[in-house]
Amino acid sequence: MWWFGAPVARLKPWRAPPLSPSRVRDRISIPWYITHVGGRLQRRELRACIETIKRETRSNPVAGTMAEPKVIRWGIIATGYIAKTFSNDLLVDPRSRGVTDIKHAIVAVASSSSIANAEKFIAEVVGPQQDKQTTPCTAYGSYEALVKDDAVDLIYIATPHSHHYQVCMLCLEHGKAVLCEKPLVVNAKQVQCLQDMASKHKAFLMEALWTRLLPVSEAVRKYLVDEAVGEVLRVSADLSIGMAPEVFDVSHRMVNLDLAGGALLDLGIYNLSWIFFVLYNLRPVSERVAPRVMGSAMTLDARTGADEATTVVLEFPPPPATTGAASQKHHAAHAIMSTAFRVDSSADPSDKAAPTVRIQGTQGELLLYGPIYNPGRLRLVRKGADPVEQSFPATPGIQGMIYEADEAASCWLKGQLESNVIPWAESLAICEVMDEVRRRSNLKYPDQIETTVYGAAN
Repeated sequence: MWWFGAPVARLKPWRAPPLSPSRVRDRISIPWYITHVGGRLQRRELRACIETIKRETRSNPVAGTMAEPKVIRWGIIATGYIAKTFSNDLLVDPRSRGVTDIKHAIVAVASSSSIANAEKFIAEVVGPQQDKQTTPCTAYGSYEALVKDDAVDLIYIATPHSHHYQVCMLCLEHGKAVLCEKPLVVNAKQVQCLQDMASKHKAFLMEALWTRLLPVSEAVRKYLVDEAVGEVLRVSADLSIGMAPEVFDVSHRMVNLDLAGGALLDLGIYNLSWIFFVLYNLRPVSERVAPRVMGSAMTLDARTGADEATTVVLEFPPPPATTGAASQKHHAAHAIMSTAFRVDSSADPSDKAAPTVRIQGTQGELLLYGPIYNPGRLRLVRKGADPVEQSFPATPGIQGMIYEADEAASCWLKGQLESNVIPWAESLAICEVMDEVRRRSNLKYPDQIETTVYGAAN
């Protein structure tokens, strides 16, 4: 059945229950043609209910208004570029993206080098967007001081990933909810220790893979759930930046082994996130199987020993439950990820550049264009059908990191320890892949950042 161009479920005739002001109030925002298809409403009864609601609203204005949004009080650990980008997004009016139940505020900022850095961050980043009279923000000269602040609900960790483990452990030990920049930590053992600590203290923990929460990712999810390309059998993803490693000073986090630098952890995490999204996360939990590393190649920076180029081939086995005739419908899937400094993902900067993510199925493929951390265009190509294209232009004033903040806040308010969008098991499985790739090329980080000993000096 169609009504004004929209599909409406055809329901069996039913007898409308007696109306009351509370029943009408609960449904008043729902179109009547949807709420009462197949039923009958008595006009006199309806009019009486609406008049009652009007009287109640006049005597109690709150009854006729929406609830105030819950203010989530954030603490920001570290004051570098990524912290500034996240904070700018965080303070954008949530109504601009259709969010009405949550509002973000930054109530504390910490810098381990000096309290002056935290004060400068507050003055330059927080101050212009947040009223310091109604929502004051405190500067701290140590991470521990911020963690002990009872006014902080959620903590965003923006340190180099070499320091993620120790800082996360500090926060979780004090029962603080954590959104930690990607990669979560540098090895799988550390991931497991963090998850154990979060479970022990009933504290929320989420890896900040912001790309997963973007509108383009939601569009991909819908296409794949609807099997628009059939069974997905191959995914390829590339993120290469076209900058020789020599451009970076040997102390820079991108190439410094002491900071777990290199292409794999800093760039390749995005590739792996897309691959796992398609071939792992979108499967039912009971059918999720970690992949096998079938092959890898790595080129190391001659100056620092960090990887400047890495390519990996993965195989995702069919779900374990698919045996016999059922297994005919599910096959092993392959994935190829590549990341590099010296070459670019595409030499063509125009929108006609080659896709950076390619998702191939038995009935077609999905192609994503632009940097894989924030693709701007999607193209669906199906056998025997005209291509479908969607654009995802940048929203003025935001990078896109706000969506992960909304997700973390929503999970925390519900009392969850992890996000279903970026679950713990996936963070662990991705880190296990990176561990194996590093093992094959004998790439090791210093013991003080590979350790699982909490409190070890960084």
